[in-house]
Amino acid sequence: MAMIERDDLAATEALVSGFSPPDFPPPPATDAALANADAISRAWTSDHVGPLRPGSEEHKRDVCRMFRETFNPYRPSVIAWPKLRPEELQRLTSLPIWDIAVHTEGRARLRFAAYAKCVADCDMQAAIMLNAWEENRHKEVLSKLVEAYGIALAPEPAYEYPPNVERAYLFTGYSECIDSFFAFGLFELARQSGFFPPELVETFEPVMQEECRHILLFANWLAWHRASLPWWRRLVFEARVAAVWAAIARDRIGMARGIGAKENAPHDNSNFTVKGASALSPIEFGVRDLMQLCLQENDRRFAGYDNRFVRPKTVPALIRLALFISRPWARSRARGRLQPVD
Repeated sequence: MAMIERDDLAATEALVSGFSPPDFPPPPATDAALANADAISRAWTSDHVGPLRPGSEEHKRDVCRMFRETFNPYRPSVIAWPKLRPEELQRLTSLPIWDIAVHTEGRARLRFAAYAKCVADCDMQAAIMLNAWEENRHKEVLSKLVEAYGIALAPEPAYEYPPNVERAYLFTGYSECIDSFFAFGLFELARQSGFFPPELVETFEPVMQEECRHILLFANWLAWHRASLPWWRRLVFEARVAAVWAAIARDRIGMARGIGAKENAPHDNSNFTVKGASALSPIEFGVRDLMQLCLQENDRRFAGYDNRFVRPKTVPALIRLALFISRPWARSRARGRLQPVD
């Protein structure tokens, strides 16, 4: 079994490295070409008239078209790393997320490529493979960042071929939906606060938008896949989804309990959101304010894509519920702050 897994891992690594995106490599990276590709990557609307019902051929075709046609062949590959002042460099290098980020992207590219091999539909298979290739590009970009700024990383753990390919794809896809939702808000918070210099924010902006495309593809693949299953297979699939959510919840709760503990492994791929938030916690910003900012940024990043596509719903719905439930306490605290002092 171990030999089979090593062979599968090597074959999947070769599949990612050998994959070629559409129209790649692109023409020379002029300012006009970069600006045009960036604009195209952020907005796409189908020419199909009428609803795009999940499970239909039209829905599947246009989701895959969207992902292919919004591919940015330049960014985030074309990067001129800005020179940072000493205090900016110290803030960047002190963030405890770089080991996690590099390994998470490396693991995601292999899991997505492994699942793509199992997809019978050629259009969806190509879209998921492109997603895997872009995850690999993110890993390369992060590797170049840590090299450019002298960030020391722990040794990268060995990658393993997932024993259950579909479960690994679901786990990684749902985890990206969670992490991206909060990353959108944290990234905007870092921009507003000046935690990152404007040049570095601009450098990483295409990465954030590409993550938006990734979870949009995952949400629509999920809706298409569900609608394509007969009822009895749908029941089995929903049980798998519930098990994945339970596993994610266990990982997040365990990680939250272990924050700051020495035994908290630096390569735990569930740590990215909370460690990133902890690193930005010195900034004066309330939890409710952060949740509202995450919702606002989530809506803004998805706004350019066809509104007939499915959006990730679970995390935004839970955050809106939390904001609603906590509203009486927020009002009470606000009234308390307004009380005159004798």
